[in-house]
Amino acid sequence: MSIQNKRKIINDPVFGFIHIPSGLLYDLIQHPYFQRLNRIKQLGLSYLVYPGAQHTRLQHSIGAMYLTVEAVKHLQFQGNEITDAEAEGVYAAVLLHDIGHAPFSHIMEHAFAEGMSHEEITMLMMRKINAEMDGKLDLALKIFENKYPKRFLHTLVSGQLDMDRMDYLRRDSFYTGVSEGTIGSARIIKMLDVADDKIVLEAKGIYSIEQFLIARRLMYWQVYFHKTSVAAERMLINIVRRAKELAGQGVELFASPALRYFLYNKVTKHDFLTKEETLANYALLDDSDLLCAIKVWMSHDDKVLSMLCDMFTNRKLFKIKESDVPFDDDVVSEQIARYMNRLGISEHEAAYFTYRGSFASDTYTKGEDNINILYRDGSTKDISEASDMLNISVLSKQVRKHYFCYMKDEE
Repeated sequence: MSIQNKRKIINDPVFGFIHIPSGLLYDLIQHPYFQRLNRIKQLGLSYLVYPGAQHTRLQHSIGAMYLTVEAVKHLQFQGNEITDAEAEGVYAAVLLHDIGHAPFSHIMEHAFAEGMSHEEITMLMMRKINAEMDGKLDLALKIFENKYPKRFLHTLVSGQLDMDRMDYLRRDSFYTGVSEGTIGSARIIKMLDVADDKIVLEAKGIYSIEQFLIARRLMYWQVYFHKTSVAAERMLINIVRRAKELAGQGVELFASPALRYFLYNKVTKHDFLTKEETLANYALLDDSDLLCAIKVWMSHDDKVLSMLCDMFTNRKLFKIKESDVPFDDDVVSEQIARYMNRLGISEHEAAYFTYRGSFASDTYTKGEDNINILYRDGSTKDISEASDMLNISVLSKQVRKHYFCYMKDEE
């Protein structure tokens, strides 16, 4: 197939018609690693709160690529030298930036491989694709790893004003219906430029950045850390933990071959780095493997696993309490004792009906990839200093909340 014939158009509900810029990018979209993202929900279990949040990592990745294309075109128009090869490299890097995600995105980040982040798995997958394509991703890998001389290209892939964030705020807001997350991505892109090998924003775009930061803060606390979503996520984590524990005891569990591999083997980072079968099985793992297994496990002989799966499937979710300080051990022990008495199970088993933890978020982190405002005289200033509305102490303050999840009394 010629490159011309590979140039396709995708109709995206957020950005409209998206053109695939090159044959290489078309091939990447067609690759099984990328198509797997069609079976992984972008927002994990948020659909249990926002029923419209059914969009996938694949949709997000294509949207991020589209925004990167628009950003590169504008930066070139501004007089910044970006060759066709560099442009294709950064498009490929953005397109593939999420291929290493586990089922349900961030929820299962470390459930299947101890000490292995999705970014590290993404790198392994990109290198695997690169080998298959005879080095066509060499430049994309350098940009992704921030090893390419033009460092500003990496900032488009990963930074505090990257195209990843720009897409997920717009897209997640669209699909959840949370209008507070809407941002002016087109306006922001039109204000971008490069100074000292860093992406900067023209001063007249400062209000769009303020809106971007506020939208990010609101989306984290209204959507990403919504307490019902958190309760459902912790229930799913406990289901997988229990299944792995039973598998480790030799108990037979229904599972797809890919899921079985991770249930019945203690997979570590070393396995990913040394065994081809580990990455091969991971590349076949998606949301459907877990959902199908959970439906079957509802009738398993193990009381803990079957109850958790039934509760999860039928949306009888954990209750959740939040606090500014950690919950005392006594609070947890009291609930565990109640479950032991009511269900006739051990303390260890009863603990699966609880989950204690915390989550934290900050809106803006001042560091190497600051959001810098460019003034007409050529000087730059960090957004936290340039903004006349947002105080740096508010922008950079990390907000942490503690939570305790537990089974409802009527279960």
